[in-house]
Amino acid sequence: MFVQFGRTALTFALFSIATPGVAQETQPPKISIELNALDPVDGTCRMSFVIENGFESDIDKAVYEAVLFDTDGRVAQMTLFDFGALPAARPRVRQFAVPGLTCTSVARLLINGTETCEASALPEDACARSLHLTSRTTVEVAG
Repeated sequence: MFVQFGRTALTFALFSIATPGVAQETQPPKISIELNALDPVDGTCRMSFVIENGFESDIDKAVYEAVLFDTDGRVAQMTLFDFGALPAARPRVRQFAVPGLTCTSVARLLINGTETCEASALPEDACARSLHLTSRTTVEVAG
């Protein structure tokens, strides 16, 4: 019985050392944008995104300026992605068809900035700060 208690105490001590302050730390709110899929549709490239507003208040409208780079690193196109309304703490999927662009020619997507961010209960820079960008495709996403 003493040995079992010792192992439990040792495990707890090791967990506490390996993860200091986990319970006390809270992550700042962020907006997460994931490039989830690229699909060729009728001569365009349809880009699917999963976006989540990590703030405690809704965002009425979020529009981002995006730059698409080709496989040679050149700017292929600049566009605006209107993600629309983003309810607090709920993921949304948005799709955009980018005409004149094949999916295989896109190598990188740069979120160049926030064009519009309408959120009455949030600071003006809420859509731009703490932006978390990821990709489930071969296309790199940066911001």
